[in-house]
Amino acid sequence: MKRLRRLAVPAWTAGLLLLAGFAALNLLACRHARAMLHYAPGGTRTARPEDLAPADRLRVLRSGVHLPRPEDAMLPAALAPDAREVTIPVPGGITLCAWQASRGPDAPLVLFFHGYSTEKTRLLREARELHRLGASVLLVDFRGSGGSSESYSTLGWLEAEDVAAAVAFARRNLPASRLILYGQSMGSAAILRAIHAHDVHPDAVILESVFDTLLNAIRSRFRAMGVPSFPSAQLMTFWGGRQFGFNGFAHRPARDARSLVCPALFLHGRDDPRAPVEQARRVFDAAPVPQKSFVTFDGVGHGSYAATHPGAWRSLVADFLSLPAPQSPGPTP
Repeated sequence: MKRLRRLAVPAWTAGLLLLAGFAALNLLACRHARAMLHYAPGGTRTARPEDLAPADRLRVLRSGVHLPRPEDAMLPAALAPDAREVTIPVPGGITLCAWQASRGPDAPLVLFFHGYSTEKTRLLREARELHRLGASVLLVDFRGSGGSSESYSTLGWLEAEDVAAAVAFARRNLPASRLILYGQSMGSAAILRAIHAHDVHPDAVILESVFDTLLNAIRSRFRAMGVPSFPSAQLMTFWGGRQFGFNGFAHRPARDARSLVCPALFLHGRDDPRAPVEQARRVFDAAPVPQKSFVTFDGVGHGSYAATHPGAWRSLVADFLSLPAPQSPGPTP
């Protein structure tokens, strides 16, 4: 009996240590999720995970990233001489800032939606080019970015409401021959969720750098840091969703793609460390539409294909939208 009592003490101690360790890991994951999803009022932005020095990686793992709210100081004229700024209301008192440049009611209208921790001017090159080729454009700031209200991001979940609001605004106020949605990374995920969950019906979509699930997107960030993702990625997915009242594991663009009913062009970088090409392939394969294409670009990661492969990008997008564009060799299919 005495021997059993002696053994019971270490067992209880080990159990308490495990419980304390699990609680500490949850607190750390919750802190990381908050730092990742809530923008800071200022300060120096944490570098990309793959660009951090070993000492900086340890610091980020301990305290989380520091992401100042994405802002821009440009004027609408940066898009086109006659471009104007418009405000788009979203239910809940949220307002979105957007730049609009028209080519008239007989032209297609392309709505642009940027990626995580950026703002509308990240897609300025793409918007300028399509406007030059004859399309009307609406360049949108998601909530939390640029001239829009709020100061947070949910990597596409709540931003789907912004896509739905922008589409409704465009259909009311911006007559066009067709309505096309163009997304980059988080913007692509938000478009797919808007189609799946918010009754959005575009005439076509162009989706760059799309990830298949929120969990895998967070896993990719841990891989870029050179550290194991389990169980931290799962805990961050859980706590990130809880902070905004949704199930983070349910944020699955690959599932949302099953609701696509319009032509779709998927563009992806072969060397993308944030959303590996196999993730985008899963989203593409899930889309049931026959009119879909998947094109990859060599030598580029999670960046702008219009900047790195301008001729190929221009020909692909112009052909997809039936806009006039000079022919140039395309990337490897």
